Amino acid sequence: MTDIRWKQRFENFERAYNNLKYALDALNKDHDNILIKMATVQAYEMAMELCWKVLKDYLEYNNVLFKEVTPNNVIKEAFATNIIDNGELWIDMLKDRNSTSHEYSEEKSNLIIDKINEIYFFELKKTYAHLKGKINE
Repeated sequence: MTDIRWKQRFENFERAYNNLKYALDALNKDHDNILIKMATVQAYEMAMELCWKVLKDYLEYNNVLFKEVTPNNVIKEAFATNIIDNGELWIDMLKDRNSTSHEYSEEKSNLIIDKINEIYFFELKKTYAHLKGKINE
């Protein structure tokens, strides 16, 4: 792989994505295990953080300029350039990622974990596949 920043960061995202996939596989086998739930949340936080950053680097590589680099701005630009197809869902994913660090309600945490498992992972998977397909270009 060449010294292109987005491709370097993609390697880190790929590891985080695979860790999330592994955590979700474990969660689906033992949904009530608190340690697996905690691991799933942590894996999601890492995957989400690296995903928006690799999107930023990929967009900049493709000559997209940002007035201000924020996760919201990156998501909006990724939506505008058809890298992601549901901008509102990505904003929700980001909000839930940010709230996982500050959420103390087990009920709310369980709702977020369910969304990670049932919705958010599939969005990350689509973005992962899109970027993976661009690696050799």
